[in-house]
Amino acid sequence: MINPNNKQTVYRVAVPSPLRRLFDYLSPVAQNEVSDSKILRAGTRVLVPFGHRKIVGIIVMIDNTSDLPLSRLKPIASIIDNEPLIPQYLFRLYVWAANYYQHPVGDALFHSFPALLRKGEDLPIQTIKHWRITEQGQNFSLEQLSRAPRQKEILALFHLEEVISQNDLRRRKISFPALKQLAEKDLIALTDVSEKVSTVHGKNYLLAEQPLDLYLEQKAALNSIDATSFNPYLLFGETGSGKTEVYLQAIEKVVRCGKQALVLIPEINLTPQTFDRFKQRFNCRIAVLHSGLTDREKGLAWDAARTGKASVVLGTRSAIFTPLKSPGLLIVDEEHDSSYKQQEGYRYSARDLAVIRAQKESIPLILGSATPSLESLYNCEKNRYTKLVLSRRPGKASAPCWIPVDIRKSKLTNGYSRELIEAITQALSEGDQVLIFLNRRGFAPTLTCHECGWISNCSSCEARLTVHRTPNRLVCHHCERMSPIPSKCPFCHSSQLECIGQGTERSEDILKALFPNTLILRVDRDTTRRKLAMKEVLAQINKGNPCILIGTQMLAKGHHFPNVTLVGILDADGGLFSPDFRAPERMGQLITQVAGRSGRGEKSGIVILQSLYCDHPFISSLISNDYEGFSEEIRKERKLARLPPCLLYTSPSPRDRYMAIIRSEATNNAAAVDFLKYYRQCAESLPPKNTEVNYLGPLPATMERRNDRFRHILSIYCADRGELQGLIKRLCLKVENSSLARRVRWSVDVDPQDVS
Repeated sequence: MINPNNKQTVYRVAVPSPLRRLFDYLSPVAQNEVSDSKILRAGTRVLVPFGHRKIVGIIVMIDNTSDLPLSRLKPIASIIDNEPLIPQYLFRLYVWAANYYQHPVGDALFHSFPALLRKGEDLPIQTIKHWRITEQGQNFSLEQLSRAPRQKEILALFHLEEVISQNDLRRRKISFPALKQLAEKDLIALTDVSEKVSTVHGKNYLLAEQPLDLYLEQKAALNSIDATSFNPYLLFGETGSGKTEVYLQAIEKVVRCGKQALVLIPEINLTPQTFDRFKQRFNCRIAVLHSGLTDREKGLAWDAARTGKASVVLGTRSAIFTPLKSPGLLIVDEEHDSSYKQQEGYRYSARDLAVIRAQKESIPLILGSATPSLESLYNCEKNRYTKLVLSRRPGKASAPCWIPVDIRKSKLTNGYSRELIEAITQALSEGDQVLIFLNRRGFAPTLTCHECGWISNCSSCEARLTVHRTPNRLVCHHCERMSPIPSKCPFCHSSQLECIGQGTERSEDILKALFPNTLILRVDRDTTRRKLAMKEVLAQINKGNPCILIGTQMLAKGHHFPNVTLVGILDADGGLFSPDFRAPERMGQLITQVAGRSGRGEKSGIVILQSLYCDHPFISSLISNDYEGFSEEIRKERKLARLPPCLLYTSPSPRDRYMAIIRSEATNNAAAVDFLKYYRQCAESLPPKNTEVNYLGPLPATMERRNDRFRHILSIYCADRGELQGLIKRLCLKVENSSLARRVRWSVDVDPQDVS
């Protein structure tokens, strides 16, 4: 350690590296870049020497000491930002999240910034087309336009305001032909102007349309939201109960006060309809952030949020890190969705970080869902969240009627029961739309030989290859390995190959055969790969013409199809017997969500659920349209198994139970197992001994081999969150330099949502 009396400034810098440490640097050599009177602040981007190259780093801490002699420290090469691009409290949240989720701080911080900033580039500048009055127009007498009253009116407006954006002119319903005529007379001209902060706050033209009338429960929910301080609310509303209208009117309140709203949605495919809905309501800038945008588009949206140019920010998981100039409201729609938990690399939960962020910013948080997670329901029970309930649908819309079909007793035609076929026929004859849900894309999940029993397995994974017909190939949905469909069995050379089971492709063909004169629309990852494909499909659906939608869970979340009166669920049993303890919860959420697409208009809806286990308690709860009853059944199981969220009745008082998973994978099976054995041995040997920490494993992952790598997990349970965090932090520092760690890929997953 250097002499603490030495006042030389030492900067601890994070770089994009898997190493769990910061790197010390001295002040830049150039005196004109930084002086003793100007210490660089945390969050500032700098260029630093790293090995034989220079890379972008982010200052995390400033100190006067270092574990290395000053002579060994290199100076910062150059400063990229004179000031941090984000507020200090938000930067501290970035660092806190990296530490909480036990991820290398450098990699986590760089994940939190847009790609352009990670590369050391500046944020792009957004320009907007504006019309401005020319010098000739300023000196032009309005009386000369007495025979052109519309032009006279517009020019008078420019005499008052001089520069007006095209968006503002459009909002004021000023026609382009009149502008063009004034431009031809050289009285006004079109120019690019740097975007300024929106001035619509509190103006009459904030709303592009009038809000809908709220029913009593919606009014009560909206009035309960205190916009002046941190309060987490769980908006528990039945599917189609009008949660979005509550969001919109809550946003209106904060935007009128000059504040901003950040709205998170679970998937990119929900962006077009959500953005359109918000745009229909508000005459203000709405910034959109998701991974489908270019680096420039993301940079512009991020900067619009940071500078307050955007009053509403709409984004997927990573948008939780977006800075707001004047934060006023945070909304997490479909809060139960597992998409909010990053499953690779930096395994953060956007939903959980939203709670911490709202607390730091002293703003309300709305968690909305028709099928809340058990964690959120548990937090309501413990009075950590306020539950706001919407128990019915607005207007004439009503909850759908459920019809269970026991497929052990019903004769199926290519996977469709007689009851479902008759119901589809009836709905189409009445001019309605039908949604068929099958959460399995492709033509068939299995290709097998009738003669010898050969099955088309993936050579790199413990999984079967899925048959696809467009294009014709076998595909592994886990490693994306593809191969042509063989014409003969590779073992017995028989040509008797059969496709077993069905996916959305095959189901589409079956529906076309059953209903040849009806439009069939398939919605899955294969049909929506193009950028605008989902938007085109939604436009086709929204025409309202009779059609059948067949698709995966992409159709289940958040979509509003007012003309869908029948939902058919072909296979409801997928999550009943999974080794993942969260699978039944996800199954119930998915079934309830897809059922909620039915009957959202004036006509009542029907849900036909095909199952082998209609008498199963979980299925029975869903059929009775009782999600709270279903969640209570799940909670009972969790409590018996001592799995989160549950309460442990330990001395001296009941305590929550927390969980983390250590994952390892390697091309050598023994290496993956040996690393986790070593990790557990280290954990059990660290003093002091803690009887409240429990271990399970190492165990093979649900799919032990994927993409030619063997995968194993070690689960750690503890009744003290701080104790669990401290233990894992010490373990990570201890094992990362071991020879076993260098032979595997390993990661830590705190509060895991997927234990497979």
